[in-house]
Amino acid sequence: MALAPEKASELKQIIHQQLVKMDVHGRIREVLAETVREELAPEHQELSTEDLIKALRQRGIVDDVMKELKFVTGVNEKERTSAPKPSTRFVDTEPLVLKKTNIDPTRRYLYLQVLGGKAFLEHLQEPEPLPGQICSTFTLCLHFRNQRFRSKPAPCACEPDFHDGFLLEVHKDSLGDGSKMVDATSMLSICDPVHMVLIKTDTFGETTLVASYFLEWRSVLAAENSVTNIAVELLGVGTESKVSVGVLNIRLEMYPHLNKTLSPEVTSTQFSLERQKTAEKERLFLVYAKQWWREYLQIRPTHNVRLVKIFAQDENGVNHPVCSYVRPLRAGRLLDTPRQAARFVSVLGYERAPVIGGGGGKQEQWCTLLAFVCRNKGDCEDHANLLCSLLLGFGLEAFVCVGTKAKGVPHTWVMTCGTDGTITFWESLTGHRYIHRPVNPDDPPVVEQPKPLYPYRTIGCVFNHQKFFGNCQPSDAVEVCVFDLHDESKWKPMSEEAIKSVCSPGSTSSVSAFPPLCASTIDAVVTSNEIELQLRILVSEYRKDLGLSTVWDDHLSYLLSPALAAYELERTTSVSAGNEEFQDAVRRAVPDGHTFKGFPIHFVYRNARRAFATCLRSPFCEEIICCRGDQVRLAVRVRVFPYPESACAVWIMFACKYRSVL
Repeated sequence: MALAPEKASELKQIIHQQLVKMDVHGRIREVLAETVREELAPEHQELSTEDLIKALRQRGIVDDVMKELKFVTGVNEKERTSAPKPSTRFVDTEPLVLKKTNIDPTRRYLYLQVLGGKAFLEHLQEPEPLPGQICSTFTLCLHFRNQRFRSKPAPCACEPDFHDGFLLEVHKDSLGDGSKMVDATSMLSICDPVHMVLIKTDTFGETTLVASYFLEWRSVLAAENSVTNIAVELLGVGTESKVSVGVLNIRLEMYPHLNKTLSPEVTSTQFSLERQKTAEKERLFLVYAKQWWREYLQIRPTHNVRLVKIFAQDENGVNHPVCSYVRPLRAGRLLDTPRQAARFVSVLGYERAPVIGGGGGKQEQWCTLLAFVCRNKGDCEDHANLLCSLLLGFGLEAFVCVGTKAKGVPHTWVMTCGTDGTITFWESLTGHRYIHRPVNPDDPPVVEQPKPLYPYRTIGCVFNHQKFFGNCQPSDAVEVCVFDLHDESKWKPMSEEAIKSVCSPGSTSSVSAFPPLCASTIDAVVTSNEIELQLRILVSEYRKDLGLSTVWDDHLSYLLSPALAAYELERTTSVSAGNEEFQDAVRRAVPDGHTFKGFPIHFVYRNARRAFATCLRSPFCEEIICCRGDQVRLAVRVRVFPYPESACAVWIMFACKYRSVL
């Protein structure tokens, strides 16, 4: 490529300036003198240009010059070249570039940095993960004033390598002042803590709640330069709520910096006043609750065995009134109907709180909403509280019911009261709905009584965010209960004012705000394809071990899709649709003299190997997978239906067609 004379002289000038800047001439003189001393002393032979360049290369001077001279391709040159075809597998060779965030200069922000962890002693013997190796990870989830954040996964270690920054906007609640920058005094009155939840994800994708911590961030208001560093000791959950699990190093900084910081005495006085106010409200409510309970027992002595639950422990072992676990929750555009909300809650995993030791006892643990949705699984109480909150958000009159199901097992579910008096039970673990028609025990035997379809046996109390009722009917059996909550001879109410004093948002500093739900990050198409491919491999290997060959029918696999979509629609809406078209398509795809068999199954996790092992436990599915015969063709279809919080319903259908030879 030829350069214009003026461009060539300009380039020479730039290179000359760079060489002068690096003092290359002086360094060449030093190398020349050294080379002459070492190599020319004995024979006094001539030193060639090649010898000099070789000496310069050996000492790294040529490399230094080339590094400093960076040539950038012109924009026009880039425009002339056609865009390369994107590769099917993307390899990130560029260094990690942090995304820039648009900051509103009229707003105040709290910049929270997590600068690593230490003393996670449970992982003291954890080996260093090899490059590319799948290992257990820690993820930190944050919630602050309707804002949600999640850290990058960090490999589990004694000193986990957390290095994340979160920009939290500190805004006022009042609409009139919402656009003004909040000052230090106003921020001191914002008592919302930063709720931090630490989740551990193992190599199989199973999640465990490690710690839940409420960070008091307002100490930064009295810090010099609006910056402070704190070490946060995380305690375990449930039975281990008094045991330290590790320490996080956290740095807090206000943006923009405060013109005037508060004195430490002012902040400590504010914290002390808030604690006293909260303690006094909780003490008064406890006094009232004891009085209410005494009156309840005086109605009928047998009431002391009924499941009337006024307080419940959270994951940190702290007691709260049960009404504080429920609040109207609107899901924005993530959920469209109450029934879709019930379906969403049902696909969140069910797991009883772990108990150390045997005995079959049930460990009580009502999780805060953030801990529940971040872990993506919880006990029946967590499901019922979330479903009740969502139904309240949809404008229904919903209550959480506390009682028992078969064999006296404690259980919670949700009830809605229609304006026409219809009582509907919602099972939060399955999404099923049941209409309650009470049995009248005084009717003569000839009168036909409705048969209850629900699994519930007894009911002790019902509650929501504003109301609490204790069941004081002669029998606590659900089938004979009348749910006229206004009749105080059947349901003993608690004072709504007393409940409001400790359960309404902002009433006490111990009542945590509800986080907003987050949209799913799961790509349904990609995930469906991945699981389907893995299942094909697993089936082929399984049949190979049995000495059977495997031939897949892609067309038949595709025809199974409408059935899976119909199953999910039915679970969501209780309406069955599209079955006629599916049956007609299968009849056309299966020739005369051939037999078709299909087996659908539903999961709430995305582990293909685990799903396959579960499928093999069914004799119907095993019969399809191990099918022998003439012209055997196998089919499998996977359909993933994503829901908020990356929950999902996974439908799998195995099928086969073969020629009947009998």
